[in-house]
Amino acid sequence: MRTLFASLSVIALVACSASEGVSAQSTDAETSVAAETFTVEEQGVFAEPWAMTFWGDNLLVTEKEGVMWRVDLSTGQRFDIGGLPEVDYGGQGGLGDVVVGPGGEWIYFSYAEAGDGETRGAVVARGRIAISGAGVTSMTDIETIWRQLPKTGRRGHYSHRIVFGPDGYLYIASGDRQELEPAQDMTNNLGTVVRLNPDGSVPEDNPFADQGGMTAEIWSYGHRNPLGLAFAPDGRLWDVEHGPAGGDELNLVRRGVNYGWPTVSDGEHYDGRPIPDNDTQTGFGEPAIVWTPVIAPGGMIFYTGDMFADWQGDALIAGLSSNALIHVEFDGDSAQEVARYDFGNRVREVEQGPDGAIWILEDGDDGRLLRLTPGA
Repeated sequence: MRTLFASLSVIALVACSASEGVSAQSTDAETSVAAETFTVEEQGVFAEPWAMTFWGDNLLVTEKEGVMWRVDLSTGQRFDIGGLPEVDYGGQGGLGDVVVGPGGEWIYFSYAEAGDGETRGAVVARGRIAISGAGVTSMTDIETIWRQLPKTGRRGHYSHRIVFGPDGYLYIASGDRQELEPAQDMTNNLGTVVRLNPDGSVPEDNPFADQGGMTAEIWSYGHRNPLGLAFAPDGRLWDVEHGPAGGDELNLVRRGVNYGWPTVSDGEHYDGRPIPDNDTQTGFGEPAIVWTPVIAPGGMIFYTGDMFADWQGDALIAGLSSNALIHVEFDGDSAQEVARYDFGNRVREVEQGPDGAIWILEDGDDGRLLRLTPGA
């Protein structure tokens, strides 16, 4: 057990220019400079944190090496949650996302799992949290409900971001595992967004349900490495994903649509080989925003609280290489970056607190947990 709120540092952060956000429709358009400020309270430090979610009066936080914490928000104490499965830690792999299922009974989490012959792949499981009188916490009744297949020898592009939709279904972002072409091969589930029932079974109305097998799981495909996945207040699903050398994308994720990777991208291969741009070929879903230089996105939310009332319906995206929180506004199917808030460190995750405050997790060995409220 550790005390979370051991020290508080309160600082003000001012929005910086968002000129690196490039619209897919107008590559030379500049987004405006926002004037808002935050008051930032440090709420503790974690080792390679990856995700967080609010559960009643608690905050659940994952660390890549395989630790999940329960933070008691009323006392500031945190408890290591026992009983979690072993993770395959290395590269981009380890313990990943965590969300609370409908009704709050089940906790859903993702992680990288070892396979045969030095292979690995993402897994989504669910369990129940049990708390003893002394606060000791464990995960019980763990069930594996989905696997990313085929497993590969690579250690990147798991994605394994998970979210429940307003329809009650579970959506999972499954990266291409740095293998490229499987994202266009619908006989596997790499490079896809998957839609499942809460128990892991396949809904009968999935777009490819009649084809059976892993194809039946697929909601959309042709994705590279989505690390943000969130539903807007209007009930539509959006993702934000890493491009190769350039070309990070914000996409409206539609039923049955192919988003083109690796056939098209507004980035290039890392060795300089060109890739046809999104707008050069038809039949693919086109991004609402493309970022070059990249923001290297992490988690994403749509803000619905009252504390930042002017932001209701807007997206906030964690930026890794951009060291920033990215603010995006929407107009129907169109979107535009309107502000970028520089934190001086890689930002891995963003969530909205029950009171409307914004919480972020920084990346790395000493990733800070920060609570953001409006500045004075």
